Amino acid sequence: MPSVVVVGAQWGDEGKGKATDALGERVDVCVRYSGGNNAGHTLVVGGEKFVLHLLPSGILNPDTTTVIGNGVVVDLDVLAEELDVLHSRGVDVPHPLISANAHIITEYHKVLDKVTERFLGKRKIGTTGRGVGPAYSDKVNRIGIRIQDILDESILRQKVEAALAQKNELLVKIYNRRPIEPEEIVQALLKHADTIRPHIVDSGRYVNDALDEGKVVLFEGAQAHHLDVDQGTYPYVTSSNPTAAGATTGGGVGPTRIDRTIGIAKAYTTRVGEGPFPTELFDEDGEALRAKGGEFGATTGRPRRCGWFDALLVEQAVKLNGFTDIFLTKLDILSGWEKIPVCVAYEVDGVRHDVMPMTQSEFHHAKPIYELVDGWAEDISKARSFDDLPANCQAYVRRLEELIGCRISGIGVGPGREESVTINDLI
Repeated sequence: MPSVVVVGAQWGDEGKGKATDALGERVDVCVRYSGGNNAGHTLVVGGEKFVLHLLPSGILNPDTTTVIGNGVVVDLDVLAEELDVLHSRGVDVPHPLISANAHIITEYHKVLDKVTERFLGKRKIGTTGRGVGPAYSDKVNRIGIRIQDILDESILRQKVEAALAQKNELLVKIYNRRPIEPEEIVQALLKHADTIRPHIVDSGRYVNDALDEGKVVLFEGAQAHHLDVDQGTYPYVTSSNPTAAGATTGGGVGPTRIDRTIGIAKAYTTRVGEGPFPTELFDEDGEALRAKGGEFGATTGRPRRCGWFDALLVEQAVKLNGFTDIFLTKLDILSGWEKIPVCVAYEVDGVRHDVMPMTQSEFHHAKPIYELVDGWAEDISKARSFDDLPANCQAYVRRLEELIGCRISGIGVGPGREESVTINDLI
């Protein structure tokens, strides 16, 4: 039985939640392996909309065990709130298992995130202010607080005091803010101890045992390939590794245990926050994509920047993640355009580039070279097989396959769980 990694192939917001949720009906274990609550997965089930930030997308499938892996940074207040919201809506979901090695986002991480971003001014990254970056920084600097630390109050207090000894100096002397009392942080974390204690596990051991037992395990990250701290459009990236390789370190498994890697790509392109975006539109087409696609951040509510499909962007993700399949989302949004531009190359200072440029400077100056593909007017939301799609729509999909070098095995034609076209079995 396979283990599958699901990765966004652009800059996030591709609809990974929908794809993961749809696969989840056949998944025994769903593991979130990276990121924090700085991203949201939107699911529509039975006409109801659910927005998840920390909970793995498989949480809505009653037969799927969900795991928050060691690569995630966890805001315990947000986790508790998400579960409370689901329960208040009558959705009976179990508490996810949580890795003992996952790091915790504290209040001081959120404070530092916000004041640092303001301090950067025009050089700001465009963070969500959720404390994710500072939490990962502490992890790398080896002064982080882990889930297992709240099981030992003495250890927790020592670690918080050590972290704040440094951070209060920054807050007071650099940012002119009041110092944070260690005991405030300790008590804020300890209030969750009794609730999460029964759900703390050695997640790497748990996931590998599940694979040994022949269970289907699905790994999902947050954000996407081009927001990866190593492979993305640095410095306008997240602080973790949402790429397929990140599933091994953040999920606690070896690379030989991964069977399939599925890239999720939107039928056009969007981005939230700062950073280069060659196909970004500033005209009525961009506004139409935003309005039709409901392109507003699930976490922040910020309007997403919108543009046409960038084949070089997705081809790079295909190459570096080793995608076996692509799930193409929001194809229905493109209905109604007579001609649909697709970026097939860049022009940088008079030179044509058929793959993504190597340097940040080149990519920042890249201008899209478009190929026009015939559009379609039909509503495709009722399509359930590839043959149900209009001929021009089929041709658009096949052209994207040629350009990105990977087969498209599934297509989203609406927000609902059932509004999908299956071409090849993903599991």
